[in-house]
Amino acid sequence: MRVQLFTSSFCGACTATREVLTQAGTWVPSAEIQELNVAQAPKDAEAADIRSTPTVIISTDDGAEVFRSEGVPTLPQALAAMARAL
Repeated sequence: MRVQLFTSSFCGACTATREVLTQAGTWVPSAEIQELNVAQAPKDAEAADIRSTPTVIISTDDGAEVFRSEGVPTLPQALAAMARAL
């Protein structure tokens, strides 16, 4: 599974989202968590249709998107989405 976190500089909610995903990653160690700053990876952000930060996208190994959250997801939301992606 792939977990993408799209962030921007000076984004307080991005920090909170990073903490939620870090906690979820301890429960699901197979999750590959990738953080992309939209200013540093504009092509990736455009390809993923990112409209605001933070945005979390969780996908299966074959690339099917099972979860998208604009804003800070809760830990239960992140864990449930990761379970769907397994």
